[in-house]
Amino acid sequence: MAFTEQYDLAVVGAGHAGCEAAMAAARLGLRTALITLNLDLIAQMSCNPAIGGIAKGHLVREVDALGGVMGEVADAVGIQFRLLNTSRGPAVWSPRAQCDKQQYRIKMREVLEAQPNLFIKQAEVIDLILEDLPEASGSQANRILRGVKLRDGRTLLAGAVVITTGTFLNGLIHCGEEQYSAGRSGEASAILLGEALKGLGLRGCRLKTGTPPRLDGRSIDWSRFEEQPGDAEPTPFSFRTHKITQPQVSCHIAFTTPETLRIIRENVSRSPMYTGQIQSTGPRYCPSIEDKVVRFPDKTQHQFFLEPEGLNTHEVYVNGMSTSLPMEVQWQVVHSIPGLENAEMLRPGYAIEYDAIDPTELDRSLAVKSVRGLYLAGQINGTSGYEEAACQGIMAGINAALYVQQKPAFTLDRTEGYTGILIDDLISKGTNEPYRMFTSRAEFRLHLRIDNADQRLTPHARRLGLIGDADWAAFESKQTRMDKLAELLGSKLQPILLERAVPELAAHLGDVAGQSWAQLLKRPEVTLETLWPVFETDTAFAEQLTTAGYTDLQSELPALRRAEIKAVETRIKFAGYLDQQRKSMERLKAAEGVNIPDWFDYAAVSGLSREMQEKLMRIRPATIGQASRLPGVTPAAMSLVNVYIQIQGRQRVAAS
Repeated sequence: MAFTEQYDLAVVGAGHAGCEAAMAAARLGLRTALITLNLDLIAQMSCNPAIGGIAKGHLVREVDALGGVMGEVADAVGIQFRLLNTSRGPAVWSPRAQCDKQQYRIKMREVLEAQPNLFIKQAEVIDLILEDLPEASGSQANRILRGVKLRDGRTLLAGAVVITTGTFLNGLIHCGEEQYSAGRSGEASAILLGEALKGLGLRGCRLKTGTPPRLDGRSIDWSRFEEQPGDAEPTPFSFRTHKITQPQVSCHIAFTTPETLRIIRENVSRSPMYTGQIQSTGPRYCPSIEDKVVRFPDKTQHQFFLEPEGLNTHEVYVNGMSTSLPMEVQWQVVHSIPGLENAEMLRPGYAIEYDAIDPTELDRSLAVKSVRGLYLAGQINGTSGYEEAACQGIMAGINAALYVQQKPAFTLDRTEGYTGILIDDLISKGTNEPYRMFTSRAEFRLHLRIDNADQRLTPHARRLGLIGDADWAAFESKQTRMDKLAELLGSKLQPILLERAVPELAAHLGDVAGQSWAQLLKRPEVTLETLWPVFETDTAFAEQLTTAGYTDLQSELPALRRAEIKAVETRIKFAGYLDQQRKSMERLKAAEGVNIPDWFDYAAVSGLSREMQEKLMRIRPATIGQASRLPGVTPAAMSLVNVYIQIQGRQRVAAS
């Protein structure tokens, strides 16, 4: 008799998407099975041992605000923190942390194992258990998923399944002329599950990513490189992190030489990308070093970052040197760089091709439209990066759990977060290359800042049950403090105090009589930090600040309070722009509010081209807003659809 286990929900794959999906489902009270090929490689940082970066840091903050764990784990094991883009406006500030690669997966496993309702299984999923639905089921789905089959003979039944397989589906590694099946270097690929997914009839694509060589830090002459330290005061990812306690280290900056470029040009014909061995599409914004040299022939120098992989290892990641050149060529390239002449290569770089599913097969909850109970998250949906995977993971985990509980799906739109933008882009437009998040993808990025991610999303998480009482109380206290500070800054300033505390600034500002502190803050040269000495000279104001929870900004104030103060300052400085964005957001929400019913017949809309009809029928956008963002869909077409929704609705009523 086959051995069968029963869970409320199963998550396949324990990468960054799978961990968030499983944690979310377990926190929502579901008995959740997390299935991985290797328990020791949970949350493995298979490429760069870093979390965050431009726009990616926004995603991590949003995952944290929704009750996810990536930010807390990164804060616990981060060994270099930097806040990027600080020379520009607060809309694009993004935290990034170099992490201890080994400690990251250890810490993540600790978090998972401590979570009630979560059961980790080491096994390989080889097939899906499906059941046909009656034709009159009233939805696009014609099948329902009942569970999965494991290679060891077990059957695991579940009310829903989230698949987060990363690069493992029919993974194929390339290193020069050599190629072999693998999910990551040294690990088997998921061939049988890949074939099972193909059997569902879902549109798929073949994508590529790559990784650079790793070096032994003991064989590097560090004196030849420019040191790049982290920030003196680290910026945490999690709103629940009070202090970064890990020792901090420096990275180093390296550059190619003319000899480096000569070696690559002479051997580029041996790269699988140029021999035709690799035919899939790689990430446009993270090209291999040979691709950089070919695409930018006039560029005489390319930059690398030498990044430590942990505190207890000498392994160094060469950021910017992703390559699939033959191993002996990689060896020559590394040794052509001053300071790396004697470097020992611990692991070669390689490219990996893998199967992905066209994300237009999904709805906004990340459920597969044609199979009820099946959800996909991470690189299987055509994205790149740990952070893009994590935000999909938590959304898929939440929605799979809500589906099992027979509750409405939870979705985010483009006005609520980068997570909503990423999902909307994927399900509306699909992707023909690994999708990467950028701040430029956001129409309302001044509104979608890192400092207000909790304000935007934590109330949702609380309503769903993902945020506990203690964390909710801390969130409410923070909002109260910030509101009190904003109220205090609305009071009239006293010019005499300004002249005494910061005479140079007062002379520069001129006559400010009758203005409030908030009005003064709207000037670009004025910050709350420069005004704090003024507040301290006003006994009454200082007492009110202390009552609100703020003391000496320069020395005693914790980093979290400083971040709150900066957020209040941003809110005041950009109030006019934020008001404009709110009006634009309301218009977008109005379009999103016009639902397109499941029964709507695009073929009956006269005036729509055949191509447009086919695209709309294939993707089945949920709203007029989503439909308007499909490539090639015009405003005139949306006007027609809007009119025909009413016409067909009346026809259905009359027919019934």
